Amino acid sequence: MSTTQSSLQETPDIKEGMGLFERWLSLWVALAIIGGILLGQFAPAVPETLARFEYAQVSIPVALLIWAMIFPMMVQIDFSAIAGVRRQPKGLVITTSVNWLIKPFTMFAIAWFFFMVVFQPFIPEGLAREYLAGAILLGAAPCTAMVFVWSHLTRGDAGYTLVQVALNDLIMLFAFAPIVVLLLGISDISVPWDTVALSVLLYIVIPLAAGYFTRVTLIQRRGREWFDQVFMKRLAPVTPVGLILTLVLLFAFQGEIILNNPLHIALIAVPLIIQTVFIFFLAYGWAKAWRVPHNVAAPGSMIGASNFFELAVAAAIALFGLQSGAALATVVGVLVEVPLMLWLVRIANRTRHHFLPQRPLSGPTVGTA
Repeated sequence: MSTTQSSLQETPDIKEGMGLFERWLSLWVALAIIGGILLGQFAPAVPETLARFEYAQVSIPVALLIWAMIFPMMVQIDFSAIAGVRRQPKGLVITTSVNWLIKPFTMFAIAWFFFMVVFQPFIPEGLAREYLAGAILLGAAPCTAMVFVWSHLTRGDAGYTLVQVALNDLIMLFAFAPIVVLLLGISDISVPWDTVALSVLLYIVIPLAAGYFTRVTLIQRRGREWFDQVFMKRLAPVTPVGLILTLVLLFAFQGEIILNNPLHIALIAVPLIIQTVFIFFLAYGWAKAWRVPHNVAAPGSMIGASNFFELAVAAAIALFGLQSGAALATVVGVLVEVPLMLWLVRIANRTRHHFLPQRPLSGPTVGTA
């Protein structure tokens, strides 16, 4: 049997390890779009009533739903795992360099070229800039939760993947706002610093702190096994429910725009797909050239290719509103990400034999998000 055939037979099924929600995420998003549009058309009083509950221009119902999405991801992060960086430093160098020195700027360049040049005849300039803003928010938020699924499906080193995610979350605390403000400014999109800072506080700092203290407290009182096998399983449905309800509400406000411009969904998807594929092959090729083991290279490439779309959706709503083109662009990112990432998982699995033999780089493992 050839090496290639052997590696393919040893590859886990693409669907293995994915829950019902993760496996059919694009379908749930599509159904949420349809449900939200119908709600906005036939029961407009519902979103209009919810929109009245605001404080400092922040929608309280939406904020609660977004916290429900993000908290279960944050509570998984074990920042003590960063101590294992010395085991394979090249993987972290690639991941952090791609995510923070390359990805936000290539997303901006690709999205600007398509929205402001190629699609100029089809999209009004003001709306195109809002779509560009949504793409920028996606590009500045590397994947936090779903990457554990991609890591599992590519037989990645789960403990090292956790280190990569934890380090990116720490960098995100300080880099997300400056990068977003810089690129939005270059795009002639005016966003005050205090609004971005409030968004970071609400949707990164608070959930991250709450997740950390919840994790530490529960593990100290009930033990690691109870935390992983009981608490996390009970918490698992919270994220999908929060995401779907947020999208329903979002599209209840976006319905009129979508019905009038159905072509825009496909147009928004084009630069997002190109960016995802480009970043994956950039990181994956870099890891191959540096002789990084496949069980580090594959998950690291997936982190850069995919996005922390929950944060991007939250920031778009906070900065531009539920009815904005920016919010719509981030949701299109959710719609295209899962099928595209599953395709990239297949590519990573089929090219495993081109990398060094895999070896364990870390002790503890982490379950899928």
